[in-house]
Amino acid sequence: MNQSPVETALSRAMIRWSLTKSTPVKETPRSWIYRVEQNGRNFAALKIIKPEASREEGRGVRLLQWYEGDGAATVFDSHGDTIFMEWLDGGTLGDPVRAGKDDEGTIAMATVIASLHRPRPDAPEELQPLRDRFQTLFDTDVRAWPHTARDLYARSTGIALKLFDRPSAIVPLHGDLHHDNVLSSDRGWLAIDPKGLLGDPAYESANIFINPERADKIASDPKRIAARADILSQRLGYSRKRILGWAAAHAALSACWDLDEGKLITGQLAVLPNLLTAYDLA
Repeated sequence: MNQSPVETALSRAMIRWSLTKSTPVKETPRSWIYRVEQNGRNFAALKIIKPEASREEGRGVRLLQWYEGDGAATVFDSHGDTIFMEWLDGGTLGDPVRAGKDDEGTIAMATVIASLHRPRPDAPEELQPLRDRFQTLFDTDVRAWPHTARDLYARSTGIALKLFDRPSAIVPLHGDLHHDNVLSSDRGWLAIDPKGLLGDPAYESANIFINPERADKIASDPKRIAARADILSQRLGYSRKRILGWAAAHAALSACWDLDEGKLITGQLAVLPNLLTAYDLA
């Protein structure tokens, strides 16, 4: 019987790393995830990347390997598009935030960012420049936005251009650091699924301000926005205004991605006016 490509990749991984059992966990648009065992004692994860996602996911894997488990899940080994890595079975950081512990969540995110941004030699090559990541924002026709929100798009785009015109340090970036991409473990909170970008370190916190999912009231609350900016600025040493500028720019970019896919942008529109106000006051 002919095997599918994922079945073939799984079979080869089981042999390559002497695995004794595999359990499918989930399929995403970009990969298949399995929980695997070695002799019934040690658990790990297998991530088999789909061919159409190989380039972007490959950047993320190389960045995870570069982190060497410091603030992120550990990659034990990889072969082609199959990744053998640490199994994390704790909840996400989104859970305590949705339960009302937003300050604790922001502190934890700042700790993770500090670990990921720790200076290390030999950064991976071929990371995506942050400016390229924002191309969708700059290419979007303002008429794609609801009529009453077009000023939000224009202001956010202007802020993004200003930030790119006045660059700060350029470092490797996770690039998709939101609460549900940070998992609990016996080693603390650890990031997963990086995009593999290269750019301004203050951008790393931008996704925090429109997350976690199912918590729009928290994200859009002006007091929460201010508290998040205060904690991140104090703990990471980045300018409060720069943090808020990237947050607004990213919220608009996220809206453009969703509009491209025909999705509603209710969440971004709830947050963006208050982000821009906070930016103006910073």
